[in-house]
Amino acid sequence: MKLMKTEDAVGQMLCHDITEIVPGVKKGPVFRKGHIITKEDVPVLLRVGKDHVYIWEVNESMMHENDAAMVLYRISAGDQDTITHSDDIKEGKIEAKAMIDGLLKIDRKRLYTVNSFGQMMIASIHGDFPVKKGDKIAGMRIIPLIIEKEKMEAVEEAVKGAPIFRILPFRKKKVGIVTTGNEVYAHRIEDKFTPVVIAKLQAFGAEIIGHEVCSDDSDMEVAAIQKLLDAGADFICCTGGMSVDPDDRTPAAIGFAADEVITYGAPVLPGAMFMLAYKNRDGKRIPIVGLPGCVMYAKRTVFDLVLPRLMADDPVTKAEMDALGEGGLCLGCNPCTFPNCGFGK
Repeated sequence: MKLMKTEDAVGQMLCHDITEIVPGVKKGPVFRKGHIITKEDVPVLLRVGKDHVYIWEVNESMMHENDAAMVLYRISAGDQDTITHSDDIKEGKIEAKAMIDGLLKIDRKRLYTVNSFGQMMIASIHGDFPVKKGDKIAGMRIIPLIIEKEKMEAVEEAVKGAPIFRILPFRKKKVGIVTTGNEVYAHRIEDKFTPVVIAKLQAFGAEIIGHEVCSDDSDMEVAAIQKLLDAGADFICCTGGMSVDPDDRTPAAIGFAADEVITYGAPVLPGAMFMLAYKNRDGKRIPIVGLPGCVMYAKRTVFDLVLPRLMADDPVTKAEMDALGEGGLCLGCNPCTFPNCGFGK
C-alpha cells in the first residue's frame, strides 16, 4: 500500500475502511475498502481527519487486514457447524458467533499462542460457560492494515491440529435425585431443596426419572443411588447430609457408590462442601454430585459453575476444581448479573 495526500488520491482505491465517530451517535465506516475515491469524497475524508489515505498497491508478499482476519477466524473455528462468523468484515474485524446452545470450550494455550505473535489479536468471552445460539463468542483482527503472508502462515502452522473454540451441545440427561435427612424422611419438614435442583436441571433440558428420599443411613443412600442407576440415570444429584456433623453421611455414601471421587470440597463460596464423583457403567462416566445446603437458598453457587459442564459431558478434573479459587467468591450482587460477572472466572 502507499500513503498519499487525500487531495492527490482521486481515482485511487482505498485499501481500508474509513471510520467516522460521532460521540453518542454513531461509529462506522463512511467509505469501505475498495472504494474508488472521487473528487466529491475529498471534503468528507478531510472532515473525518484523513489528510492522508492509504492506497492499495498489489504486493504478493502482503495480506490485507480483511483477508488476514479470515485466517484468524479459520484458526478459531475451523469448519465446525456449531460456530459461524459475522456477515461482513468491518474495518478488518470479524466476529465468531454460536450456532447452537451449548458449552463454550477454549483451547487457552492456542489462544495465547496467537495473541503472543504480535500484530494480531483474538478476544473472547470466558470458556466453560453456557452460550446460546446467536451469542457473540469472540472477535478477531490484525492490528496493521496489511501483514506479511508469511506471518499468517506461521501462526496457522503454530496452532494447527484443532480449532481454538468449540461448542459442546448439552445432552438430554436422565437425572435421578436422592434427598437425605431424617427430618424430610419422617415428614417433619417440607423438602424445599429438590424443587430448586429440578429447576436448575430442567433449564438444561434434563429429564428427572426418579426421586428417592432417605433417612440419615448411608446404606439406604447407597441403595437409592444404585436404584436410580439401574433405572437408567446418567446423572445423580444428592442433597442433604453434606456437612461435617456426625450424622451427615452422604459423602461416605457417594464414595461407596462411585468408582472415582474427584473432590469433596471446593474453593468456592457458596459451595465449599460440594462433592463430585463418577460411576463407570456401560462405557459411560456417570457423574454423582453431593450438593451442599447453600444450593437451596443462594442464587448462585458452585453448582452453577459445574452443572453446564456435566450437562455437556465435559469431564471435570480435580485440578480444574482447585483452580476455581480465584474468582470463586460470589459477592451476592443485587441484582445478580451472573454469568456476566467475575464469579467462577
